[in-house]
Amino acid sequence: MIITPNTEELEELLRAAAYNNAAWCAAVSRGGSFTAQAWSSPRRTPLYYPDAVTLTRDTDAAALLAGIDTGAPHASVKDSFAALDLAPAGFEVLFGAQWIHRPASAPGAAPALEWSRISGPAELEAWETAWDGEESTGLFHPGLLDGAAEGTEGTAGTAAEGAGEIAFLAGRDTEGRILAGAAVNRTGEVVGISNVFSADGTPDDEAWTGALTLTASLWPGLALVGYESGDDLDTALRHGFTAIGPLRVWIHPG
Repeated sequence: MIITPNTEELEELLRAAAYNNAAWCAAVSRGGSFTAQAWSSPRRTPLYYPDAVTLTRDTDAAALLAGIDTGAPHASVKDSFAALDLAPAGFEVLFGAQWIHRPASAPGAAPALEWSRISGPAELEAWETAWDGEESTGLFHPGLLDGAAEGTEGTAGTAAEGAGEIAFLAGRDTEGRILAGAAVNRTGEVVGISNVFSADGTPDDEAWTGALTLTASLWPGLALVGYESGDDLDTALRHGFTAIGPLRVWIHPG
């Protein structure tokens, strides 16, 4: 089910989801800065991560683009409210998705794998290898295990909690192999879930079941947020999430 955000409560939830995702992007990118309207990085961010994330519907596009390196190949912006028109600046829509929300009270199923929180750089490397399907590239750096966004600067009008708390979750078989996983980060009263994956032969539902169960034990009583599209959105909806509003990612092809 897709809900059009037409109430103050839903709008606040969208802003919380956008901020949570921006904090995660800041942590992975090891920097950038927050204003009341957006998070942005003046230097190119790692692969798969945007150079800016909007935090409000009325983000000033010109000011936003002035804070990132638009001359770099594939500079990108996460338009959290699908409200910007960056085409005049040479950007194209890369993809669209839906923000999702799951209340803390939503029922869950029992996972089949043994789920635990990643601890230490060696385990994180093994987690990333399973996530990638081939190798670890160092995208998820050990600093993330401390829940810190290195170099991130807060400014007036934004929450002062930085990256909040971060955890990498892994589902293992009886031989200890990581067959499923997810990344979660807490900011305020929500926990963001992203990078949900299952190894070949492992049902996608197991990744969501296990990650949701473990997250509930780490942060009991907190709602979950994130974003998905396509088949991944359908899977999330099966696990108690509701789609609450659209987002877009813009990319500069140059």
